[in-house]
Amino acid sequence: MQLRVFATVGALAIVIGWLGVAVSGQAPAGYTAPRTPWGDPDIQGLFTTDDELGVPFERPAAMGTRQTVTDAEFADREAQAARQAATDAEEFIAPPAAPAGRAGGRGGNPEGGGGVGPPNHWLERGKPSRRTSIVIDPPDGRIPFLNAEAQKRSTVAVNARTSGQKPYDGPEALDLYDRCITRGLPHVIFPTIYNNTSQIVQGPGYVAIRYEMIHDTRVIPIGSGPHIASSMKQYVGDSRGHWDGDTLVVESQNFSDKTNYRGSGATLRTVERFTRVGKDRIDFQVTVNDPHTFVRPWTAALPMVTSEGPIYEYACHEANVGLYDILEVARDEEKAAAKRK
Repeated sequence: MQLRVFATVGALAIVIGWLGVAVSGQAPAGYTAPRTPWGDPDIQGLFTTDDELGVPFERPAAMGTRQTVTDAEFADREAQAARQAATDAEEFIAPPAAPAGRAGGRGGNPEGGGGVGPPNHWLERGKPSRRTSIVIDPPDGRIPFLNAEAQKRSTVAVNARTSGQKPYDGPEALDLYDRCITRGLPHVIFPTIYNNTSQIVQGPGYVAIRYEMIHDTRVIPIGSGPHIASSMKQYVGDSRGHWDGDTLVVESQNFSDKTNYRGSGATLRTVERFTRVGKDRIDFQVTVNDPHTFVRPWTAALPMVTSEGPIYEYACHEANVGLYDILEVARDEEKAAAKRK
């Protein structure tokens, strides 16, 4: 009888994990990851993080160390998802006519929007999750900032695109995401409203990861080779991987301060872990460390679930029409302010 109870509890724990509650980074008992022809664990495929979009990155303080929401809170999430789906499906306002010689309306979107958002077929909302936060360590699900100044840097870095913090003096004043150059690491793995697919491809001695958002691609050498010289900075850092059992561990450093992950710059270090926990899922964890920004390293995690794909072309704002509009509006506001003086 006891064995039957333990077996039932174990099976229930696995089911809960597959419902998006637990991201343990460990495969269920009895599961063995497939192997490539050269013997490495096979983690290849197309994966999406859509279902994590509604999960707060940091846990609301009132939830303490709770890792899952209550049934009532989950019902609220389902209701909110239904309301959002209805809003997405509403007819979008037609954009204003484009000036002669320029494509599209505001933001260069020829399909509509009129300033209210993208058409609903662009969006990838996913399913509601019971998880309380993407951050899993510290136990309270909160980023352990070094001090108030570090937290302010993070807030500005995360919200600069929408908070009016940017001066908009010229194209270089906008961040690399605005300019369709890169979303940066590890930003790019966390879901936004669309383009949440990643493709993992392996070859002997290498793993490549292509991200749908802006089509960043990382080619990661596997083995004990050293990192490149510390004087050489890269947008997504310099990555080196190795296998820890069936888990791919990727250590990255030499980040450019231009990508500025949550207030971190060139002193950022990350350790990622990719573990296949079933035919259709990889558990992903990333530990972030920067002693100039955080009291201690902290870890975020989410499941990567098999996606049918494909990864479509990421054209961003063609001919930089969106960037043109941003700078044009800034100049118009400056002229209006000068007239008011």
